[in-house]
Amino acid sequence: MSLGPVMMDLAGTALSATERKWLKNPLVGGVILFARNYESPEQLSALTSEIHALREPPLIIAVDHEGGRVQRFRLGFTSLPPCGYIGGLYAQDRSQARLLARSAGLVMAAELLVLGVDISFAPVLDIGRGLCEVIGDRAFHDKPLIVAELARQYISGMTQAGMAATGKHFPGHGGVIGDSHKELPTDDRDLAAIEAVDLLPFARLAPSVLAGIMPAHVLYPRVDPEPAGFSRFWLNEVLRKRLRFNGVIFSDDLSMVGAHGAGSLGERARKALWAGCDMVLACNDPEGLDGLLHALTGYQNPASQSRLTRLHGRPGWTSPLLMEDIDYREACRRLAHFAQEGTL
Repeated sequence: MSLGPVMMDLAGTALSATERKWLKNPLVGGVILFARNYESPEQLSALTSEIHALREPPLIIAVDHEGGRVQRFRLGFTSLPPCGYIGGLYAQDRSQARLLARSAGLVMAAELLVLGVDISFAPVLDIGRGLCEVIGDRAFHDKPLIVAELARQYISGMTQAGMAATGKHFPGHGGVIGDSHKELPTDDRDLAAIEAVDLLPFARLAPSVLAGIMPAHVLYPRVDPEPAGFSRFWLNEVLRKRLRFNGVIFSDDLSMVGAHGAGSLGERARKALWAGCDMVLACNDPEGLDGLLHALTGYQNPASQSRLTRLHGRPGWTSPLLMEDIDYREACRRLAHFAQEGTL
């Protein structure tokens, strides 16, 4: 059975009978986990093992685990700095900032992979202008080339651990005030202004080191009448053609208010896939999931299926070996050093 275009969420720390049925549906290709799905490393390992055993190829298991306030799993995991802290360090010591970015990517990815999580939706490539509270210190910096430089180091650490990287939120969420979880933000700049700043990190990283990209639920009316995640112009003309991106395009969560203008959950999914997404995220709406799956009956995209199979994690360690690995231990030591200074 191939991987389908839907990534769904779960209600709790173990699978229900209904969730097992959904996960076996050929239209489902992945699961995204949240803090509500985590109790301990042992529980998480058991959950991911059960999910992976349901299908062949295994479903992709994802999480948002960037660091700072967006770190879904805490107990038993290393505390990761917000990307903005790493960017702040860059002004004082560029070498240490690059090392810290690489260490954070390595530790984040390694600790997830050994417990069966394939990908974290990271890193954030938005520009930290201080406008958008929902982005805030999730952004590395306000200078796009520094964002690209530190993100490349973060991705290098992820790659060393065996995890594919997903950049977000294309083409940039940092130029708006609104939170797309609660509204549809509007960015009134023209394409040239966006290309000159916000697109630069994506342009630097998309052709070479990013395996996935997640577009923003943001409207750029001077560029296209559709929000980026539902726009064939943004996803095909800009991302695929101009930036030469050949990886997976994930929609952001279709339950967010910023996506509601596209219709019902099923209509949102169809529209996002038609625009160029390979996989759509449907979270926090279990009542709508049957309708979404019904709306996608018969849907197949062999190109998307091929891209998705590249996202399975390739952990270089088991849990005991990870604790003995010199690079991992040094990365943890570096993170602990900054935490002890009261900066993380």
